Amino acid sequence: MVFRKEKEEAARNQKYFRPSSLLALNLRFSDWTFFDEYYDKSYDQIHLPAQLTKTPEDTVINYFSILREAANLAIRYCGSVGNGNIPYPIAYNFLSKAYQKTMDYKAYLNSFAGVGHINLIKLCKIPDGTQGIRYFYEIEKIISLIEPNEEYFGYSYGFIDLIHENDGYRINKIEQEREDFLCAPYHLWQHDAESVIDVKYGDWCKLIKKRYPAVISGYIKYIYFYGNDGASYFFIFIILTNGTDVEIASFRNDGGGKWKPLKMNPDKDCLIQ
Repeated sequence: MVFRKEKEEAARNQKYFRPSSLLALNLRFSDWTFFDEYYDKSYDQIHLPAQLTKTPEDTVINYFSILREAANLAIRYCGSVGNGNIPYPIAYNFLSKAYQKTMDYKAYLNSFAGVGHINLIKLCKIPDGTQGIRYFYEIEKIISLIEPNEEYFGYSYGFIDLIHENDGYRINKIEQEREDFLCAPYHLWQHDAESVIDVKYGDWCKLIKKRYPAVISGYIKYIYFYGNDGASYFFIFIILTNGTDVEIASFRNDGGGKWKPLKMNPDKDCLIQ
């Protein structure tokens, strides 16, 4: 009994309180000569080679690869860090013209203040297509603080929307949320996919006839249930480094053999105000 409890606690500790062990996905441009031609150019003097934005996935991976060793830090006693500020004007050109109008280059640069390294550790295309070309991503950052003088790993996640513009795909919007490692393990059911489905579609909507055990493949969690209305339901969640499950897509099959994006919102459709 004691050993079993220790194993359960070890699993819980690993899920909620340990950093990621995933390999970085943004490992392109490891040769620093890529940056040579951009060394003294401002963002408005840069034209990206078409091959960098050939596909939506290329755009995202190349964007984060260029930013991997970018560093927007205060003075460091050890000297320069990584590629310094050189990558930022290049990366800014991965944004669509419309997105650049909502965030000028100075604001873009300031958004990386204190960041000395970025690893892209999770990337998943949203399959339903209802919001255009969209990806879910998670990044690991090395963040440097001046006071106190210390560095730590931080994790963020969000969605990236892309559009085709001119000769390639550009980022039209980036959403980013910081991960919470202390509140999530101790409070609320909203961090757990199974609880989210049971509460929202079971307790609130009275829709679940039978929910099947979740299927986990890497950092992706799939949940199915059969509804009281005779339809089948399918949900996709991403498991974050902090153990939280984030829903990225949901589908309904009424028996016709085709899964269609679920348009139901339990928060609005099922709760009695």
